[in-house]
This record gives sequence, structure tokens and C-alpha cells, in this order.
Amino acid sequence: MEKSKVYFIKEITPENIIKAYEALGKKLEGKVAVKMHSGEQGNQNYLRPEFVQDVVKHVNGTVVECNTAYEGARNSTEKHRKLIEEHEWNKYFPFDLLDAEGPDMELDIPNGRILKKNYVGKNLANYDSLFVLSHFKGHAMGGYGGALKQLSIGCASSAGKTLIHTAGKTNDQKVLFDNLPEQDHFLEAMADAASSVVDYFKGNAVYINVMKNISVDCDCNGHASAPCMKDIGILASLDPVAVDQACLDLVYNSEDPGKDELIERIESLHGVHTIEAAAELNVGSREYELIDLDEM
Repeated sequence: MEKSKVYFIKEITPENIIKAYEALGKKLEGKVAVKMHSGEQGNQNYLRPEFVQDVVKHVNGTVVECNTAYEGARNSTEKHRKLIEEHEWNKYFPFDLLDAEGPDMELDIPNGRILKKNYVGKNLANYDSLFVLSHFKGHAMGGYGGALKQLSIGCASSAGKTLIHTAGKTNDQKVLFDNLPEQDHFLEAMADAASSVVDYFKGNAVYINVMKNISVDCDCNGHASAPCMKDIGILASLDPVAVDQACLDLVYNSEDPGKDELIERIESLHGVHTIEAAAELNVGSREYELIDLDEM
């Protein structure tokens, strides 16, 4: 079986994000959704709109996001739209809050291990292609955040996020934290949800992870820890499993002493299991070929 290709560029610049996208050899057609994290209020590590504006315009994309399922500045449409303005997302390009209004779009997951359905922002139906542009970092519940996290929790509506975090117990966010499941079941629910979005776009998707400002905390944390590692680079693939696996491998193989803090976060939450579960669902492959674009 042919290994998935993952392209790597060490220097993190707006131009090199475009270069990584072009290396994939896949032109996203039609209306393109660029899934990004809008950054919680107070977070200092998220990818800024001015940094990604060139690649968003290059693919003629619309940046998309969904509301959260926990307290903060993004858990209602009114508050989230205000933060989008504060963070200047809509200053540079179109921005679509996918679940600004209900009802949610329901995606079936017939082969899901934990979930049999996923709730995503209904506006996702307006797009023909998906560009998942992720900030790779740690995560307080998933261990790490990358392409699979963006596909699952990122594309899910508030109700969908609750269903994932409770491993299918409830979609009522008022009782989310009363229904937290066994950790592996949550990670498997993430993989299930990710698979539904991958299936929905039927291959019309690309995945780029930016290993910059690598903190143990997610961009959803308004008081995130400072980066614990030096920037590593940009990775791009047509396979979300492979691109996340490659990022983990780069962390483990790094000589940066700060990696120990991130690895502890990942291993304490069994973060690799999301990758394992997604591979079992045939979302992608953990076997990949890393192609250094700096050497081409």
C-alpha cells in the first residue's frame, strides 16, 4: 500500500503556506471553506488572520468556525461574532460562523465506534471543498490539537461538540461536564466525528498543520501557557491522519528540551489514540513519506 505523502517546510511564512498547499497538487474547487480556530479571548498563540490572509485569498476561501460548548467569549453567536471583529478576522476575508443559526446539519456515522451521528454547523452544506488549516499544539482534553481535532470538535456545532465530549451521552451543553466519559471513548468519538466530515467532502479536502507557538494548551484557552518548544515548520497532506502523525513524530524526534512538557500532556491524555482510532476507521494512514520541500 502506498504511503501517504506529507510535505514539510521548516521556515514558517505566509508564502511557504502557499508553497505547501501547491505541493499537494490538488486545486480546491467551488466554494472553499477554510476551517480555522478563531482564538479564545486572551489567547496569545492562535494563528492570526493577517498571517493566513495570503493563502485564504489564494484558494478564494471563506474562513469558517463554530460556537463552543463551554463558558467563554465564543459560546454564543452574539459573543463569538463580537470576538471575530475584535480579532479582525472579517477585516481580511469573508468569515462564516457555521452554526450561527440552527438547525444543525446531521451527518451519519454508520461505522462509528462511539457515535452514530455528528452535528455540524448547517452552513457547511454551502461549501464544495474544505481546507483545514490547523495550529498544532497541545490540548487540555485531547492531548494535542491538529487536523483531526479541527475536523471533529472544530466543525461540530455547540450541540455536536457536547455530543463528542460526552462520547454520545448527551448534546445538552448545560450538563456537559456532568457527563464526561472514559478518556479513550472521548478520543474515539473525536475520530468518529472527524470521519463523518471527511466522508462528507469525498476527498475534496486538504490539510495543513502549522507547528508554530507550540504550547501545551489549545487556542480555546484564554490563559494558555507560553510556547514550550521552538517553532518546527509547516506540514501539508491530503491525509489528516498522516499529517497529525508526522507532527507527533517531529515532536518526539526533536532535540528541543521543551518537548518533554508537550509529550507529558499528550501521553497523560493518551492523545495518540485519536490517530489510532481514525486510522482504524480508514480516515487515513499512520504510514507516511515525509517530503522536505526545502530539499526540492
